[in-house]
Amino acid sequence: MPIYAYKCSACGFAKDVLQKMSDAPLTVCPSCGAASLSKQLTAAGFQLKGSGWYVTDFREGGSNTAKSGGNAPASAPASGDAAAPAPAPTPAGASPAPAAPAPAPAPAAKAD
Repeated sequence: MPIYAYKCSACGFAKDVLQKMSDAPLTVCPSCGAASLSKQLTAAGFQLKGSGWYVTDFREGGSNTAKSGGNAPASAPASGDAAAPAPAPTPAGASPAPAAPAPAPAPAAKAD
């Protein structure tokens, strides 16, 4: 049975009533007695409960493998492209910091 929301336009009294669809709508306000009680338009309370319903079943923008028959390649971002931030620009008068000096090569071993 649906739950209907009623509101009195005379005194502002509001009430939720569990009624059959075949029942006559309420018209008399129980608070002030005026015949100004009217049904309010409300959103339906709809939930999928129980086993077999998952949050990911109807997610927007999900995988299109079901639509394309499972042949679509997975699109993964390149590992180094998006992760590395762009280097900050240096001011015109400043020079970049000097690189660390390269280590001296080890002396070659003498052949006997």
